[in-house]
Amino acid sequence: MKNLVCIKIVCLVWFAASPAYAQTLSSFTVDGEVLKPLTLTRDNLVGMFKQDEIRTTDKDGKEHVFKGVKLISILDSAGVTLGGQLRGQNLAKYVLIKAVDGYQVVFSIAEIDEGYSAQTILLAYDIDDAPLPKGEGPFRMIVPGDKRHARWIREITTIKVIIAKQ
Repeated sequence: MKNLVCIKIVCLVWFAASPAYAQTLSSFTVDGEVLKPLTLTRDNLVGMFKQDEIRTTDKDGKEHVFKGVKLISILDSAGVTLGGQLRGQNLAKYVLIKAVDGYQVVFSIAEIDEGYSAQTILLAYDIDDAPLPKGEGPFRMIVPGDKRHARWIREITTIKVIIAKQ
């Protein structure tokens, strides 16, 4: 029994130190129905995109300032059809966002696109001028237009654009 516990501990330490696990915690991918798949880090977000801030309350009613990049900007950079070209079959696209623990949420392309919706969806990396804490970051969605915080997904690993099939 003692050997089995030691093996489990060694496996856990190896998994946590593995490059694949480290990658999921320091970067995220954008893929699927995109022209340019991306792997982005915090440095990429700061260097490549316009920075935005949202002041809103968390699920506990505490006010915070979240800093990050609008999801629409990231999708645009990946070559997703947006704006005036967003019509017809492109309106059947949705974005599936996955977290390191397997949690997933969905947004339709139209609710992300500023030509269709007044809602801002922010991929945040800072809260109150500090990096998101462990368990929340390094990346999370902030969706102030939602009445519930269920789509404020934490520890994002993947943003996948998918077209709904009939």
